[in-house]
Amino acid sequence: MTTTSSTPATVSSATNHPTRCAVLGNPVSHSRSPAIHQQFALQTKIALLYERIAPAVDQFEPTVTAFFKAGGRGLNVTVPFKLEAWQLARANLSVRAQLAQAVNTLWLEGGALHGCNTDGIGLVTDLQRLALPLKDARILMIGAGGAARGVLGPLLEAGCAHLHIVNRTPARAHALVNQWPDLHAVQTKRLTAGSLSEAASTRGWDLVLNASASSLSEAAPEVPSGLYAAGGCAYDLMYAARPTAFMVQAQADQAQHTHDGLGMLVEQAAESFYLWHGVRPETAPVLRLIRAELDASREALH
Repeated sequence: MTTTSSTPATVSSATNHPTRCAVLGNPVSHSRSPAIHQQFALQTKIALLYERIAPAVDQFEPTVTAFFKAGGRGLNVTVPFKLEAWQLARANLSVRAQLAQAVNTLWLEGGALHGCNTDGIGLVTDLQRLALPLKDARILMIGAGGAARGVLGPLLEAGCAHLHIVNRTPARAHALVNQWPDLHAVQTKRLTAGSLSEAASTRGWDLVLNASASSLSEAAPEVPSGLYAAGGCAYDLMYAARPTAFMVQAQADQAQHTHDGLGMLVEQAAESFYLWHGVRPETAPVLRLIRAELDASREALH
């Protein structure tokens, strides 16, 4: 396996022939990634065509192959394909992707498929923007799939004191911890795992992250109440026009602040954009715009 650096493969410039990129997932019709990347393209004067692609769950690899064969520049990968993307790009992975064993960003370089995971840097950047606790924090993460894998490393690097992962299928949470390459974090119990019913802590959690797909089905994860320490906050890696079911659950459980993952989406998209085009866009104005669009769509329903 070749380690790829998290540096841009190529640099784009304004042209009459748009660069083609896309987000690939199932479902994907709700994704705001096209709007985000189009705003980045306007900022940087890059001609861009950014699409949504929703392959059947057994058609991920042929869809990726066809996309790049047709001249595509880059793909964002979302639920449920991040682990398959990691397998597909295993020969050329960034350090982030190697640690996560999940990929959300694909591109061709030198005729070979490369993969990176920008979820973790996107999450940590947004948590810092929101001034949510990271260093020396006690963090509970719900979910052990591709999203959780992508953010685990950067959360540990940010200096959290304890990261506890719980999942509906406890074996998946334990497997994620046991397979984690940072053995020191595991041996010192800084990184632990359990079932959803084992989510509570007598000391409470400073930050609870929902990295499960529960919000896609508008359901709250089945965790006990009393999760939050005094001043504890909740963050859903998913986002919606109105508070997610997890956010509503957290508010009822006395979380001091609740946030959705729109900021994470914008920040991870900016990192992908940089990898594909060699230009780092400004995220703050794009986040304000997309949030306003979500608020307007919510108001339109009333």
